[in-house]
Amino acid sequence: MTVMRREPVRSTVIAAVIAAVGYDGATAELEVQFPSGDVDGYYAVPPSVHRALMEAESPGAYFNRHISDRYPTRQQY
Repeated sequence: MTVMRREPVRSTVIAAVIAAVGYDGATAELEVQFPSGDVDGYYAVPPSVHRALMEAESPGAYFNRHISDRYPTRQQY
């Protein structure tokens, strides 16, 4: 049986360290695309954390303080 992975739709973010953010509420996966083009997936991220990231005055600072070292991650591509 083949399992199809659903890609979250990414939204552009105005930040020096983040180019775009995607979130899949069904799997609690947050995708972060960096200006280099690399994409990292963060897992078990609550919807409230995604919302706060998108509403932050400085998304890069919020990401560094509240996400980057707190959730399991994997570089995707």
